[in-house]
Amino acid sequence: MQSLNILLIEDDAIEVMKFNRVLSTLNFKHKIIEANNGEEALAILEKKEIIPDIIILDLNMPRINGIEFLKILKADSYLKYIPAIILTTSNNHRDVLECYKIGIAGYVLKPLKYEDYLDRIKKTLEYWSINELISQ
Repeated sequence: MQSLNILLIEDDAIEVMKFNRVLSTLNFKHKIIEANNGEEALAILEKKEIIPDIIILDLNMPRINGIEFLKILKADSYLKYIPAIILTTSNNHRDVLECYKIGIAGYVLKPLKYEDYLDRIKKTLEYWSINELISQ
């Protein structure tokens, strides 16, 4: 399985720890770049030191929320090709529709049970690590 550079945009420290715990449990060797909000993520992306293979983001964040971040990302001719996957508790149909209109690659709901969460992250990352991704 190919190792991915993953930009994880999540403002909840517990969720970040949970995500990293899953990677550790599954012994996945992906590199995680963490951003606490959309603003921080844009600053990381603008530096262009590490261009992520995929972006995983929450919708409900302070400053720039997930949808605002996606609009900025998809308007950038250089960054718009990076697959963006939503990982959220929101199953609001309007959010799902809006995200797909903007051009997301996936919408994954965070389940309550840790075992289910582990399974969803495992499947998501396995899927993206076998995809042909654009290397910048």
